[in-house]
Amino acid sequence: MESCQVTFIVDGSVERFKARLVEKRFTHSYENDCQKTFAPVANFNTIRVLLSLIVNQDWLLYQLNIKNAFLDGDLEEVYMTIPLSLENKSNNNLVCKMKKSLYDLKQSPHAWFERFTKTMIANGYQQCQTGHTLFVKSRIGGKKVILIVYMDYIILTRDDFEEIMNLKKLLAIEFEIKDLGTLRYFLGMEVGRSKEGIVISQRKYILDLEGSYLVDKGRYQRLVGKLIYPSQTRLDIIYSVTVVSQHMNNQTEYYLEVVNIILRYLKMTPGHGLLFRKCANCEVEIYTGAT
Repeated sequence: MESCQVTFIVDGSVERFKARLVEKRFTHSYENDCQKTFAPVANFNTIRVLLSLIVNQDWLLYQLNIKNAFLDGDLEEVYMTIPLSLENKSNNNLVCKMKKSLYDLKQSPHAWFERFTKTMIANGYQQCQTGHTLFVKSRIGGKKVILIVYMDYIILTRDDFEEIMNLKKLLAIEFEIKDLGTLRYFLGMEVGRSKEGIVISQRKYILDLEGSYLVDKGRYQRLVGKLIYPSQTRLDIIYSVTVVSQHMNNQTEYYLEVVNIILRYLKMTPGHGLLFRKCANCEVEIYTGAT
């Protein structure tokens, strides 16, 4: 049995006469609420491979947003107490049977992704078995549409304009979508395109990082955690960030200084990133270890 509450703006101000009904996540129990909660997210390696493919194929790159995505999931049998504002003498012994997800319900991410996957497969898309957020549809003549979903954001690319339009119409029927046009910003990454290729960087994210000197353990851990994210596009800091992340609980003055050096370096070079160029040889090479 789930409990619910109505949430308002923290400071009590009223922008419009609207509030949000959410689940009381702190009342969830592991046995009943924490079994099917996982929703996969796009792997950055997959995104980088896709960007390289797009450059070499001269495909366009689009972005969509699914509005209120977590409210679109189809739930299994879940019951909720009646909201306080709707309780009366005639229904005080009744409960609500939930037909759709609510925010803060632990099952919501899983339910949303499961519904999205079923929609894609029902319309001829194949789900990648090694990266479950990647979907591909091939048509006669070798034309393709490829999309990656990250929570409620979708990147899509193609050499089949007709199928792109069909996909947008399909998603508009199933969900409430917002067409964001050509991809320019995604997951904290700026995406730029020119004759040279595609550049991804995290300039804004880096500039927004706290810049004061580290003095305590808590701030060390928080900042190292924040440094891991830009290493997705800043391969020049991967090794250093890996080393300092191994000393989260036993950092010394030396590692405090190393973190500050990494931060200063990023602040001096915020616009650096990855450039994907067109290659003469488009064959895929795979390297793997023995483990």
